[in-house]
Formats: sequence, structure tokens, C-alpha cells
Amino acid sequence: MPDADVTTGTTITFETGFFAEILNVDWDGPNREHIETTHMGTTTARTFKPKDLYDAGEITVELAFNPADDPPIDQAAETCTITWPDGTTWAASAFLTGYSVSGPLEDKMTATAVLKCTGEITIT
Repeated sequence: MPDADVTTGTTITFETGFFAEILNVDWDGPNREHIETTHMGTTTARTFKPKDLYDAGEITVELAFNPADDPPIDQAAETCTITWPDGTTWAASAFLTGYSVSGPLEDKMTATAVLKCTGEITIT
């Protein structure tokens, strides 16, 4: 099994050119729901089959906060691309669903952006 990579060097880009200093990125998808197929003749354990469509999930990004930046809460979905340190990219159409700011005393101001992915994930 190969060693795990560190995320230093990871970038996130948006179709509109928005840029941020990324501190952390979490992508909770993709998720695929299931349909229960258990019936009266089933014995021992329940049975399931996967649904045809998957949910690409949400991307939560912690970033260095710049008060002059306008969070694009009113923007339509656009291509969001995460480039991992090994050069692999994950891309999906996404739109901002939440934006929060934290400014602790004598420390770095940060913001957390939550993006909902819509459609297919492309991994290259």
C-alpha cells in the first residue's frame, strides 16, 4: 500500500477565477442511496440494490478570510476544480450554499464556504 500524501500544495479554482488561500478542504461525496429489496421470502439478512444516480456531495473549504472579498452567494453553479498535490484533479459544477466568518482575538481571520455539487464528478 502506498504512503498517504500530505495536502500541502492543494489548490481550488473556480470558473470565474475566484481565488482563496486554502487552509482545509473536505469533500463528503459522492454518495449513492439504495433501495431495499427484502421481501417476505428473504431469510437471514435484508437485501439492497443501488439507485442509478449518485449525489456528488458537498465541498467545505476553510480559507483565509479577506473582508474585501464578496462571497458569491448569488452566483449560479460553476466548475470547481480541486488539484491535489500529485496533480490529480477532481472537478464538479457547484454553487455556494453557506459562508461563515471567524475572527478570533490576535489570530488569523478565516471563513468557511460550503459548496453543493451538482451533476457528475470528473476525476483526471
